[in-house]
Amino acid sequence: MSPRTVVLHADDVGMCHGANSAFLALARAGRIDCGSVMVPCPWFPEIAEAAAADPSLDLGVHLTLTSEWPRYRWGPISTRSRASGLLDPDGYLWRDVPSMRRALVLEAAEAEMEAQLGRALAAGMDVTHLDTHMGAALVPELLDITLRLARRHRLPVLLPSDFGSYLGVLRMGEVDPGPYAIAAEALAAEGMPCFQRFLMTPGASSGEAEVAYDALLSSAGNGLTFLALHPNAPGDIEAIVADHPHARSEWRTNEYRLLTAGTLDASIGRHGLQRAGMRELRNAWRTGP
Repeated sequence: MSPRTVVLHADDVGMCHGANSAFLALARAGRIDCGSVMVPCPWFPEIAEAAAADPSLDLGVHLTLTSEWPRYRWGPISTRSRASGLLDPDGYLWRDVPSMRRALVLEAAEAEMEAQLGRALAAGMDVTHLDTHMGAALVPELLDITLRLARRHRLPVLLPSDFGSYLGVLRMGEVDPGPYAIAAEALAAEGMPCFQRFLMTPGASSGEAEVAYDALLSSAGNGLTFLALHPNAPGDIEAIVADHPHARSEWRTNEYRLLTAGTLDASIGRHGLQRAGMRELRNAWRTGP
């Protein structure tokens, strides 16, 4: 693998039809490397069926313990019990990570994550990795549980050694980065391919998007960089994110447009980067010494 490698990753696959359409088109055109599915979401069955029919699709599980949009919600798949701590007053997963943490019941959260991975596997998906929606499955209380799940199934988990690059874009509440550095070192010692840094969709307006993505890719230094993207075909995303204080549909549809046009590939070449997918990393761990 090149000493400067970036993984172009589609988060939120399965959240809606537009996310699925975008991922499938981009993956089949070679414009994106991999993605991860949100198992509790309404459009998971569509992407699971596509993945079972096309084993070349590189998809992991986007462990989902929150449901953030104003009017488009989902709940846990393992329970409907209020005692689980997983449900907000409206009966859905909590809207934000700090609220989830205040209600957290460790056993219930572990059961939910196990159920999400289990449903993806049962649907015939060749799950390649684990990551987490809004950082929820990597809060300090759940770190060991998520790492146990990754180790048991020999699935690489997104845990960058520069954990500040991850914390900087999330709203997880108070977090001590020390245990994360220790965990990343331990996983690397076990042979799991580890990311050095995390980058994410820059959230630029249409006129500034191309420059913003080029600048983002120019910041990918030595080692392995995880670029969390959120491409979405136009259609349903405009209604889903409407009135959300921290999201605009154009960020996702612009990203889909730029990826389709090869704009990110051009930046990757310009900055001397190589690309890789998560299946390649998973297989290297499973077959390594």
